[in-house]
Amino acid sequence: MDAPAPELAVPPEMGLDAAARAGRFLVRGDHADLWFEGAGDALVVSFDNLATIDEGWPRAPWAWTRLEPLGHSVLGVQSHAKDWFRQPSAPLLLRGLEERGFFRRFRRVVLTGASMGGFAALNFAPLIPEARVLAFSPQSTMNRAIAPFEQRFPFAVRKSNWERMPFLDAAAAMPYIRRAVVLYDPFVPEDRAHAARLSGPNVQLLRAPFTTHEAIRVVLKSGTFPLLIDQLVKGDEIGPAFWAAYRARRAVPKWQRALLAAAAKRGRHGLVLLAAEGMLRLAADLPDEDKTFIRRARRAAANALKAAAAG
Repeated sequence: MDAPAPELAVPPEMGLDAAARAGRFLVRGDHADLWFEGAGDALVVSFDNLATIDEGWPRAPWAWTRLEPLGHSVLGVQSHAKDWFRQPSAPLLLRGLEERGFFRRFRRVVLTGASMGGFAALNFAPLIPEARVLAFSPQSTMNRAIAPFEQRFPFAVRKSNWERMPFLDAAAAMPYIRRAVVLYDPFVPEDRAHAARLSGPNVQLLRAPFTTHEAIRVVLKSGTFPLLIDQLVKGDEIGPAFWAAYRARRAVPKWQRALLAAAAKRGRHGLVLLAAEGMLRLAADLPDEDKTFIRRARRAAANALKAAAAG
């Protein structure tokens, strides 16, 4: 996450029986923990991603700085390793809370995560009846036999178990999820292939070009993450209000860089010039160093057009 976490005291540690009734708790497992902050009658369950693990401990639930102002209760599922939650603790703890009636305290439960966390949110959603899922750039599996197109994150994949069920393939979980929303960049081949495996009548696929595999960062920077959460807390569809607000991505440097790079790679130098001019207008009040990459792209495109005209 790009914003520093606010000061948040570690909740009291307790077992599942006490946690099912508590307003705040930390339940420890051998491979994962559950960190709960009670607030409203809707619950957002957030899952760590690879980058979160590097933050060390203690750390607040994933996306806490964005979720806390919304007033919802938050349950963070926190892994001890970069393992895609391919370990027994997380599902065991979630199942334990469900058996004790914890999730029935809430009128709506939404699971969310990015990449590794998105995989876990989809994979474990069937453990919580009626849960909805908001997943950003999720993998369906990292098993090379099932998804031979996926060759990323080789070190983390080698260190985790991708040979046995259960919870090996999130695609197998999809028919048992009430509603899932998957946001991904269709120009990332692996993410596009995973999204195709996850598609179904209960799944809304949101294509977000030029967000790269880190689509969550563009969503966060555009200020639309709370809106996505709100629409799934209140309903089952991401509607026009999100897309209208998501126009703010045009001022997000990560999105700008990806758009300029993609247009240049395809030889669309005229498009690069037009896009760069628009980006510079949006960035008029920013320091010059924040606009350097735009000017470089514009200069390279202008030179390419001159060379083509001369040739």
